[in-house]
Amino acid sequence: MSKSLPPLTWFRSFEAAARRLSSTAAAEEIGLTQSAVSQQIRSLETRLGVMLFHRHARGLSLTDEGRKLLPQIETALEMLQTAALPYLTEDRARHITVAASVSVLEWVISPALPRFQAEHPDTSIRFVSTIWPDEYAASRADVEIRFGSEKQVGKDATPLRPNRLIALKSPALKGDMRDLPLIESVGTSDNWVTWADATGHTVHTPSFYVDSYGLALQLATTGNGVALVNALVAEHALQSGQVVQATDASAPASEGYFLAVQRNSAEVTAFVEWFFETLEA
Repeated sequence: MSKSLPPLTWFRSFEAAARRLSSTAAAEEIGLTQSAVSQQIRSLETRLGVMLFHRHARGLSLTDEGRKLLPQIETALEMLQTAALPYLTEDRARHITVAASVSVLEWVISPALPRFQAEHPDTSIRFVSTIWPDEYAASRADVEIRFGSEKQVGKDATPLRPNRLIALKSPALKGDMRDLPLIESVGTSDNWVTWADATGHTVHTPSFYVDSYGLALQLATTGNGVALVNALVAEHALQSGQVVQATDASAPASEGYFLAVQRNSAEVTAFVEWFFETLEA
């Protein structure tokens, strides 16, 4: 069995003293007495079996072992602070967590995010990528952008528009759609066959199969073929000229994107309003 770790407070005292090169200054910073900080550092040295500081009349200097340990402890403390930040009462009000698929995060939210950041500079956002319904519960998100049928996503979710399937390709990819490679996203109820049945088109077997609309869209932007993509995901790529429609025909999607709010706050409301404005732009 591995040995137990030294108390976190010992590492905190070491980090502060190493940064300030003074146990007195470290004590003032973290709210302990100078003797308590010195004792915790000595206890840490004893537990680790190394000397971390050289003691001088006017302060401290790090030993080689202390210099090696310091950046690792700084990184660990920063990671703990980042992990705890969303749950701290003072910061939680200005911090929101958004769960969505990578396709939505990359193609819908990311392009428009600078505007939200400019309008709400004090709000921090944690993005969590999710795919399956049970992952949303685990994400503990304030805002969830779910994908599925109305039955799957739950009654608390608002449907997002547009929700149609469109055929997209790079402007540089020339030729008739019937002669071009097809790109299909698997894992949904819709595919090129259902699209063809709804639109009256004839299609051939796809050349590429991917696991998300976002990846299908990415392949289309680089000229790999014609991708069948949900229009909501494709809106920015169309507006920015990265892709064009291979045909004007579109088909209703069996599944779509829905938004659900799990925690109300001024920051959550601002994000949701911004998101709907983004879809309408």
